[in-house]
Amino acid sequence: MRSENTPFVGGPLDGRVLPVLLGATGRPPKFYRVPVPQDEGRPPVVHVYRRVPGRVGRLGLPNGWAYEYEPEGDPSGGPKWPWKKSG
Repeated sequence: MRSENTPFVGGPLDGRVLPVLLGATGRPPKFYRVPVPQDEGRPPVVHVYRRVPGRVGRLGLPNGWAYEYEPEGDPSGGPKWPWKKSG
């Protein structure tokens, strides 16, 4: 599998560049979850990062990807169906 060195912004991984595995489309996953173990058998704390376009090239197109810290944690997943009521 291919990997790409991806910078992380914010949170506990701020300023680090880590190799992230790429999917079948050649892009890294939309969300990157980092579990941090706790003491005394408590469940691990999970830090969530969201994929954003990386540096912008001359033509205004993104060149690569970066991850930004999501302080709220895990996003509410699943597709947003237009025929379902919200709430």
